[in-house]
Amino acid sequence: MYEPTLIAPSILSADFLNLEAGVRMVEEGGCDWLHVDVMDGHFVPNLTIGPPHVRALKQVARTPLDVHLMIANPDEQLDWYLDAGADLVTVHIETLADPVRTVSRIHEAGARAAIALNPPTPIERVLEYVDQLDMVLVMSVNPGFSGQSFIPSVIGKITALREHMDRIGHRCRVQVDGGINRMTAPLVAEEGADVLVSGNAVFKADDPAFEISMLRRIADEAHERGLG
Repeated sequence: MYEPTLIAPSILSADFLNLEAGVRMVEEGGCDWLHVDVMDGHFVPNLTIGPPHVRALKQVARTPLDVHLMIANPDEQLDWYLDAGADLVTVHIETLADPVRTVSRIHEAGARAAIALNPPTPIERVLEYVDQLDMVLVMSVNPGFSGQSFIPSVIGKITALREHMDRIGHRCRVQVDGGINRMTAPLVAEEGADVLVSGNAVFKADDPAFEISMLRRIADEAHERGLG
């Protein structure tokens, strides 16, 4: 079944001195979600924001908060982000001792649950959990910093993921994060990705609203070609 493409600008690329203004800008520009990158300096080589920032964003955001936990110990910190107002929580398969338990905790708190995998991680690591998920996030850069170049080899993971979902009869969203712009959006959308995280391409654009609409249109067209 066709699902329209969702655009989730990453606030990691926003002006942190004017974060509320950045949120307003992309929301008025028609974004669907706000992608919130949480990095701990351990799982990835960067340090960004934590629960107080998520709580503050929740107070001003009108769109859902898509909170991506790039942290080494998500099971210990999960409740912090759920309590802060995350609408969807993504945890990395590389960090989970018991993925079923972690996903259940997210759902029990009333949030949507996603599992992410890094570019070197085989897609098989997540396939057995797909039927319990609201979304799978395929990283198309090595996580840690914004502005990296898209890794083309991840496209095959999106194809394999959609084929698996067809076999088991369960459809969840497929998100791609890293190097997404007008050139790369159709490449992943044609294979089945329907949630696109875009940081610099949106926040650094001369007209962010136009960029959001272009990304959505280009991706929707490619997605429909892929389904055909």
